Amino acid sequence: MQQIEINSDFIQRIKNLIIQGNDTELKQLLNQLYAADIAEIFEDVNLTEGTYLYRLLDNEISADVLVELDEDDREKLLASFTSKEIAEEIIENIESDDAADMIAELPDKKQEEVLAHIEDTEQVNDIVDLLTYEEGSAGSIMAKELISVNVIWTINQSIREMRKQAENVEKIYTIYVIDNKETLLGRLSLKKLLFAKNTPKTNIKEVYNSDELITVTPDIDVEEVAQIMEKYNLIVLPVVDADHILLGRITIDDVVEVIKEEAEKDYQMASGISEDVEHDDSVWDHTRARIPWLLIGMAGGLAAAQIIGIFDITKHPEMVIFIPLIAATGGNVGVQSAAIVVQGLANNTLKQNQTGKLLFKELGVGLFNGVLLSALLFIINQFFGRDIRLALSVSISLIAVITFAALFGTFIPLTLNKYKVDPAVATGPFITTINDVFGLVIYFTVTGMVYQYLV
Repeated sequence: MQQIEINSDFIQRIKNLIIQGNDTELKQLLNQLYAADIAEIFEDVNLTEGTYLYRLLDNEISADVLVELDEDDREKLLASFTSKEIAEEIIENIESDDAADMIAELPDKKQEEVLAHIEDTEQVNDIVDLLTYEEGSAGSIMAKELISVNVIWTINQSIREMRKQAENVEKIYTIYVIDNKETLLGRLSLKKLLFAKNTPKTNIKEVYNSDELITVTPDIDVEEVAQIMEKYNLIVLPVVDADHILLGRITIDDVVEVIKEEAEKDYQMASGISEDVEHDDSVWDHTRARIPWLLIGMAGGLAAAQIIGIFDITKHPEMVIFIPLIAATGGNVGVQSAAIVVQGLANNTLKQNQTGKLLFKELGVGLFNGVLLSALLFIINQFFGRDIRLALSVSISLIAVITFAALFGTFIPLTLNKYKVDPAVATGPFITTINDVFGLVIYFTVTGMVYQYLV
């Protein structure tokens, strides 16, 4: 296999070969590619072409390609297969966690049909077990396939059993040591196993590492799993129940996928998109995902217009030129503060007992930035010969708006997180809209007072 750039010329070559029906050259071309590269091709061909290509692939590589596909593309492709084909050509060639994810995407009736066509009873039980775990939990991304040895087995017996188990495991990261009840006791070093005295009486108990392993239970959130694996630099993490019975393992590739999905979700929420959408989704899907925050933004705009109406600016029309500056600066500061808090909550570096300290710090940052920008703005206004009252009004307002926005941008995501609402919401239009409204209130109030008392 080799890494090939999937560009427009390469895609056109693939399409031409499909039109020509040149299966031999297509197979040769596809056999040179990694599963991820083949999956990338499917993004640029239609369903008929994709189905044609997929049926040219060997069962093992085709299953890997299906795992790599975008969820929508996979759903469309699976719809063209019978339940028997899905069971025999796909499910039986992938690990239990991927199989469970794939089956979960099928309609209920087809799920039952696919499971009925799987001949391996143990595999069926594993998949059904994984389907019971709530989406977003550790159990939902764990695989049942792993290598384990009993603490009372001899070296020779362990090697024989490991060979049998390895047939169903794509990648072997760790050898787990269990007892007769399948309680996780530790792990076995392959080096120790190879150099152990191989006598009939030598058993695993004498050579395994009994140090306590870092484990998770199947009910914890996948984001917490990702944080644990990142903190302890793990590539695999065993999953156990309340009695420390070994249930499965979570590998780094599954966690990377979780991190990617969460990052995409947070980015979309921060941009004011309330649902998970892709570039090729329908106009209606995109509209439905965007319209809630657009309505909130419009409501904020109407509120701002109402505020402008209340503070009759016809008396001092020169105030208008600084409305965009006040609104934009407040919104930017709020989003910056919120982003720092959301990042700290996401990577678990921000603790609940640090709330007061963080608010005090943001107050200092807001005041410092406010004074700095306000002084610069005052100098610029004086340079252009503007009314001293207007210059003072804008500068004082800017200090207040920046300070308020910094505190508000910090407080809101902390509050949302406390009530189990995704704090990423706070880094988008929500913060900007609120700061726009309050920024104008502050600006008009300060300006009114300055013009009243400074004649």
